[in-house]
Amino acid sequence: MSIEQHDANAYGQELAPPAPAPPVALDARDVLTAAERFPWALAAPGTRHWPDGEFLDVALSTVRTEEREGYIERLEAFVEQHRARLEELLRAYGPGSRPASHGRYALIGQPETLVILERMETNPFLLRGRWEKEEETVLLDDLEFAWGPRIRLSR
Repeated sequence: MSIEQHDANAYGQELAPPAPAPPVALDARDVLTAAERFPWALAAPGTRHWPDGEFLDVALSTVRTEEREGYIERLEAFVEQHRARLEELLRAYGPGSRPASHGRYALIGQPETLVILERMETNPFLLRGRWEKEEETVLLDDLEFAWGPRIRLSR
């Protein structure tokens, strides 16, 4: 059977290619639940902020369609791979630290920060581009400074 014969139905019409599968949706609650499995990287529950999920939504908006499947597993692997660095980040800049006492570094120790850091490493330019609120850019700048990524995106 030739390719032409195989691609035609019984009436001589070409068959339509199969429809692509719908993109995998990322549920912010599932991602946040995964991030909360790493208590050694998080501030005490009483010192956590932003229950509205705004920062998490911004970070998740930078996960491209082709990255969504298996994203939680990749996030978990990222956190495990950077355990020592995350512990030091929390100790040096998290709640109760000297820098945090000046009202800075508020994102450090928050569960959504694990997603922000993973995105900072994976797609820093898109993350910076989606971080729209000028008054909150300082939070990303502080996190970027404390994390010390390969590429500095702050102005």
